[in-house]
Amino acid sequence: MSDDKKLNVGVIFGGRSGEHAISLMSARFILSTLDQRKYNLTQIGISLQGDWLVGEDVLEALISKNTSQLSGATLLPDPSRSGLREIKTTEQGEVLEQMVDLDVLFPVLHGTFGEDGTLQGLFEMAEVAYVGAGVLGSSLGMDKGVFSDVMRANEIPIVEQVVILRGNIQENIQSATDIAEQVGDYPLFTKPANLGSSVGISKVKNRSDLIEGLLDAAQYDRRVVVQKGHNVHEIEVAVIGNDQPEVSVCGEIRPEAEFYSYEAKYHDDRSKVIIPADIPEEVSDEIRKLAIKAFKAVDLAGLARVDFFLDKDSGEIYLNELNTMPGFTQISMFPMLWEASGLSNTALLDRLIELAIERKADRDENKREFKRSD
Repeated sequence: MSDDKKLNVGVIFGGRSGEHAISLMSARFILSTLDQRKYNLTQIGISLQGDWLVGEDVLEALISKNTSQLSGATLLPDPSRSGLREIKTTEQGEVLEQMVDLDVLFPVLHGTFGEDGTLQGLFEMAEVAYVGAGVLGSSLGMDKGVFSDVMRANEIPIVEQVVILRGNIQENIQSATDIAEQVGDYPLFTKPANLGSSVGISKVKNRSDLIEGLLDAAQYDRRVVVQKGHNVHEIEVAVIGNDQPEVSVCGEIRPEAEFYSYEAKYHDDRSKVIIPADIPEEVSDEIRKLAIKAFKAVDLAGLARVDFFLDKDSGEIYLNELNTMPGFTQISMFPMLWEASGLSNTALLDRLIELAIERKADRDENKREFKRSD
């Protein structure tokens, strides 16, 4: 394929989030897997301070924290001034110089300012195709509190939980713990409402632990979720698609630690991944059906990983959470689940780019101007 027929794909990674490091790991996977016979790749890094950076091997520069040779860049929310623009310093001051017109943006960003609808809003304003959920789906999928309300409204079983504001935790920790304990008996889980990769999550077994867990989670978000603990199998499935989503086989995580924490995910190789999950076929079918129902309920697009709990005692299925931009590391469940379902990593990324273009074409059918008929 000649260069003029290649798609220009901008891969965005890093970001202003507690999941910055995980994003860099995912970006390495994405950049090494995308077929460069089909795509001209532009690396766009976002620092922890929010600087957009371009240049030679942006990923390695962010990993090494040596970004002095990189240039600033920006994407304008003005579709008449399309394309990625490099910020250059001249004698007259800073000027914007167009670098490349991007056909598709691939945000490999996890957590706040990337997966929560904020960046997606910019993409919508710029009228550019992008991989993943839109503004609504991203924000709903990100906020564990509101997401649980939507699931209940759609009669999708979800674990008992309550949301407590950081201000309430800071002002009266005893009152906050009283509210948290109404969720149920210990153990409980405390977690930021808007973060992933198990950052800020604690399993708490008593009131003292609960206080520590609330304070820790409140460092990462103004809303803290307290969730009832269950004796469970942790089951995950992957979904791709737009209006007609498809779902992968089920996989099970068996963490060596008490739960699938940040350390267990990324630094402890003793956790076991079982694909396909060793569960009855009818249970697998129900989980996969619920995953599709949840995907549609929050109007997702592109991709998602949907996490479930299968109660070991009662056999009940609970949806735990939905991740609209799951990890793409070598040990991440999303690509492993699709590979086990017969879709290679390269084919998976090709499909996600196709879905981004398809969703953009669908958006372009919307009328932007109302004209009254006389």
